Amino acid sequence: MSVAKSWRFSTNLALLHYSQKHACQRNPISWSFLCGIMLFCLGLISLFTGHIASDLEWYSHRFIRPPKMGSGHREPINIWKSKYSRFYYGCSDRGPDFTSATPESLSNGYLLIATSGGLNQQRTGITDGVVAARILNATLVVPELDHNSFWKDDSDFLNIFDVNWFIRSLAKDVTIVKRVPDKVMRSMDKPPYTMRVPRKSTPEYYLDQVLPILLRRKVVQLTKFDFRLASDLDEELQKLRCRVNYHALRFTKPIRELGQQLVMKMRKMANHYVAVHLRFEPDMLAFSGCYYGGGDKERYELGEIRKRWATLPDMSPEGERKRGKCPLTPHEVGLMLRALGFKNDTFLYVASGEIYGGEETLQPLRELFPNFYTKEMLAGEELKPFLPFSSRLAALDYIVCDESDAFITNNNGNMAKILAGRRIYMLNLGSIPSWALVSFGAGSKELKATLKFKPQFHWIDVLNAKLRYMGHKRTIRPNAKRLSSLFMARKQMDWNTFEKKVKSCQRGFMGEPDEMRTGRGDFHEFPYSCICQKPLDYLKGESRSDQNNSSQQFPADSVVHLGSKYGRESQLQSLHGLNTSVNTVPVSSTEDHEDEDLFPD
Repeated sequence: MSVAKSWRFSTNLALLHYSQKHACQRNPISWSFLCGIMLFCLGLISLFTGHIASDLEWYSHRFIRPPKMGSGHREPINIWKSKYSRFYYGCSDRGPDFTSATPESLSNGYLLIATSGGLNQQRTGITDGVVAARILNATLVVPELDHNSFWKDDSDFLNIFDVNWFIRSLAKDVTIVKRVPDKVMRSMDKPPYTMRVPRKSTPEYYLDQVLPILLRRKVVQLTKFDFRLASDLDEELQKLRCRVNYHALRFTKPIRELGQQLVMKMRKMANHYVAVHLRFEPDMLAFSGCYYGGGDKERYELGEIRKRWATLPDMSPEGERKRGKCPLTPHEVGLMLRALGFKNDTFLYVASGEIYGGEETLQPLRELFPNFYTKEMLAGEELKPFLPFSSRLAALDYIVCDESDAFITNNNGNMAKILAGRRIYMLNLGSIPSWALVSFGAGSKELKATLKFKPQFHWIDVLNAKLRYMGHKRTIRPNAKRLSSLFMARKQMDWNTFEKKVKSCQRGFMGEPDEMRTGRGDFHEFPYSCICQKPLDYLKGESRSDQNNSSQQFPADSVVHLGSKYGRESQLQSLHGLNTSVNTVPVSSTEDHEDEDLFPD
């Protein structure tokens, strides 16, 4: 045995010596050669990825993809409706740990909100004001609208919104009163404390800086309240935002009735219509710092208007356009629509204020779409009572744009953001009661019987319940950064090439439900916490008849939220309380019709 082991050892030693000897004799590989190979491979990869960049951009927007949602990324875009909408629904029900509102007598004091700006900017202030009152455990006084802004509208809250509906709809979330009680005002040594919180303030700021003053003074007024609350909040507070914005803020009956008449006139002329929100007023163009080809006359006129804002920096018009900060012209909007596939017989409803350049500026859009209508053209004499009030006129535009089959904007202003979020949230909304759907489709007798049984609803509420439940409608936001260079080079390409490039630019900006993502833009534009994906088990067994059924309710543990939140610190968790014994019936419960939004604001 020892001889055999010695022989094996000597043999292995010899083989090892032989391999080391010949390894040393191999020619070494040059480092420069290896680097060259690596650079060549990287070049091939870069060339290949350059060709598929647009595809990667398209897929990057689709971070949640339900099963069987399409076989290819080059499938044509349906300009009227997303086939993916049935996989999602709006969800803003209260969570089980979201306690009921604190009674007025037990709250920390009264919170007054003074909003700022135009109608839709004030709408964001009202929404955030309700959430701020919840954070502070305060009683909210019906917010005060801005009477001193550029629009010079002296309308009060009750002239624009249904104040009783507003108070009643949010009764389980925040206690709201129409005014501070006289007894409280007489007991105060000083007038209400007035302060302005910084923009995008966190809940911690309100708890640290505002709450101590509220506890000491009992009445606090927050002024210039627009975007004064952070966009990223706890999920329950985000859902409260949705309940305020999409349910509680309902326009007054006169505004709703006239708005719906305009909608019905558009529907009578065509099965589908497109609403275009044009922000092309002189003051907005001056503020943007952009140039639109009007020569010295334009530069002088807009330059004079720009002097209103002393703090505005000097801007490069060309640089602003390349950055996508310039509103599209009416002509550019028309070209984009035609390239996306809207034919020249499409009916357009145009919502706008004073257009810089007047009819001359609008003429190219009219030529592209001859079926061109405005509220002034549709309403006639019925519009006269609204003419002195810019906010009420804006409310009419809001209704007609919201009800349109496709909504397009030339900018990223407040109305565009709010409607973009609302129209995605309202898709397949699970808050339409079965009685509204059944009665509308059952004929006039049943409809009348329903209205008699539910006197708090108007016939237009029932009509909109049916229309709204029909599902998702397009909201097209121009990808201005990419479109700007395309418009500048338009004369160097034929129409087919331009059309393909526009469609490529707009992928990811067509209002798909899964464009929602945490942290993308403002929450009012992307209400990710309030958009849910239907459970897979439900989707597998879903049929066409199921989609037309009554409200959709899914178990909480089976729903996928597009904007799931991580836990907050214990101080913020205390905002929601731990009392689960109180009545927490969700807004979408069909047994509590008074808290349901059956009319699109």
